[in-house]
Amino acid sequence: MFTNFNRVVKFAFNDFSRNKGISVAAIFVLAVTIMLVTSLFFFQGIAGYLTSKIQDKIDITAYFKDGTQEQDILNVKAEILKISPNIKSVEYVSKDQALAYFNKVHKDNAVLSQALQEVGDNPFLPSLNITTNGDPSQYAEVATILQTSDFSNLIDSVDFSQKKDIIEKVYSIISNVNTFGLILGIVLIFVAILVVFNTIKLAIENSKEEISTMKIVGASNWFIRGPFVIQGIIYGIIAFLICFLISGISAYFLSPQISPVLPGFDIFSYFLTNWWIFVLIQLGFGAGVGIISSFIVVRKYLEV
Repeated sequence: MFTNFNRVVKFAFNDFSRNKGISVAAIFVLAVTIMLVTSLFFFQGIAGYLTSKIQDKIDITAYFKDGTQEQDILNVKAEILKISPNIKSVEYVSKDQALAYFNKVHKDNAVLSQALQEVGDNPFLPSLNITTNGDPSQYAEVATILQTSDFSNLIDSVDFSQKKDIIEKVYSIISNVNTFGLILGIVLIFVAILVVFNTIKLAIENSKEEISTMKIVGASNWFIRGPFVIQGIIYGIIAFLICFLISGISAYFLSPQISPVLPGFDIFSYFLTNWWIFVLIQLGFGAGVGIISSFIVVRKYLEV
């Protein structure tokens, strides 16, 4: 058994070196395919980052009645965090903080500044800015809790109704982008697998007479198929090493270019953090496609 295995491995490396041109072509096509799959994973990381940032910008605000004590508002904050598991964050904004933020944003608007001076006192109400983990229904749930709970008598208003349409549109866009990315990824991967399959098929067809001869003289199916399956593994491993190196170098040099466009997202750090996922994707996909393609194609020539 061990002797036969050594022979199979030896035949695999002999065929690999003998058909260098086709082997290089198969590795090249497989590497391009793996890079395509890898780029989809990078795209998913960027899309996930953008989605998270957009979701963080979406919130609803509960305005408290003028004169509500700060401790009462903080108690409400603690209470709603207990009541709703869908809340991601709650930020308390005092009257003074709201006024300071307004002055900062509208410092160049003379009309608004004049109007604020004419009002005299601070017209802003203390508030809680609430962000949830998911879709618009969660914001509706939180708004309902705020307006119907025991502490609702402290609340002047909740602006969910004013923001409802915007929240729904934003989440609809996010959902459509994710769906489009998933469909595009499936289509591209399917096309790429077909290309790799046909390339490996071409490599194996060069040995079809040899396969037929081995079958006629009584070689077992395993012994005939083994060298080609091992070649598929070799294709996958070499393509993986090439792609992993390219992925790391590309992420390193692209990181300074992408950071100004996506502040806070470092593509090289993303690569380092998820390196094991890249290994699983690239090695698993490369070796898997190589093995499966070889297994299927050789089966055709075992019928003698």
